[in-house]
Amino acid sequence: MKLGDFEFNLRELSGSLGDLGTLFPLAVGYVTLCGLHPAGLLVTMGLMNIATGLIYRLPMPVEPMKVIAVTAIAQRWPPSLVYGAAFGAGVVWLVLSVSGVVRALARLTPPGVAAGLQLALGFLLARTGLALALGNWPLALVALGMILGLRRNRQAPAALLLVGLGLGVAAARGELCAGLRWGFALPSLTGFTLAEVWQGMVLAGFAQVLLTLSNAVIATAALIERYWPGRRVPEEKLGLNMGVANLVIPFFGGMPLCHGAGGLAGQYFFGARTGGANIMEGLLEVFLGLFLAGSVAYIFGVFPTGIVGAMMLVVGVELARFGLRLRGSELALAAVTAAVALAVNMAAGFGAGLVAGHLFRRWGRPGPGLAPPAR
Repeated sequence: MKLGDFEFNLRELSGSLGDLGTLFPLAVGYVTLCGLHPAGLLVTMGLMNIATGLIYRLPMPVEPMKVIAVTAIAQRWPPSLVYGAAFGAGVVWLVLSVSGVVRALARLTPPGVAAGLQLALGFLLARTGLALALGNWPLALVALGMILGLRRNRQAPAALLLVGLGLGVAAARGELCAGLRWGFALPSLTGFTLAEVWQGMVLAGFAQVLLTLSNAVIATAALIERYWPGRRVPEEKLGLNMGVANLVIPFFGGMPLCHGAGGLAGQYFFGARTGGANIMEGLLEVFLGLFLAGSVAYIFGVFPTGIVGAMMLVVGVELARFGLRLRGSELALAAVTAAVALAVNMAAGFGAGLVAGHLFRRWGRPGPGLAPPAR
């Protein structure tokens, strides 16, 4: 079914599930180790998905802020500290976007830096996916075969069938139904202190800013231009959207959220082409949060990691392949950015890429840049 710029069909639904590999582990960690209530976490994420689908009319991934998530899970933050970090991130992104800082930094970023960030992120996703796939390689091989064989099939989209396969495997093992608990639950009003806002930002929030700038803003905007030429999304709009969202969701039990080039590559690879994918994903998350909140962590936990690994592996390759279209000095710039990002972190890679780009402009003539996207 098509409604204006939105499509609602199996392909779009399949694409909406393409970034599950980046969502599963962090959402489970927030619920099981930090104590966030699944109803608030899922409903707020679902509503943000619906809103971004309506605003952008394109697939626009909604993901956990990874630096904050990993730190919070590793240190077992209490829920109020997670909410404080989300609010602090919202303030930062609102200020950076309204002040024009995001726009200025985006203009200073050469194409090779954005491509290098995508290359590094793609490698990291592929490496993590391969490790998960090797844990159950027979099932991962079946999943890879389904992905390659059904990627462009509109009647039997790969991601949709993979989720069905995973749930079927869990049911066959006797693991799925044992943990299902139906029940209606609304998100609760939640709070935090100003001290927790500052503490959350010091512990992880400030480190998150550069990663979000590089991956969720600059790399995501660049990837949108490659997938949909002529439908550019301004970087400051992405930043403003994240700022407003993270100012609201902490009061309803939500985790810090952002966009991400990896999630976008996953959604596109598995079929998402319009904002309908976001709307369908959001409705599914709201339904799970309202009616299956007590079972979500369990369902995520019994889902076969071999299938998740296979999905992450192909998404990583999809994201990294854009580096193969580089030419001239932009290829060297992407290599510098990716190498530092992999050796240190994404924020350091972004900084190194900016420095290298300045030196290339100072010492030599820039290369021709990116080749046209393949049709």
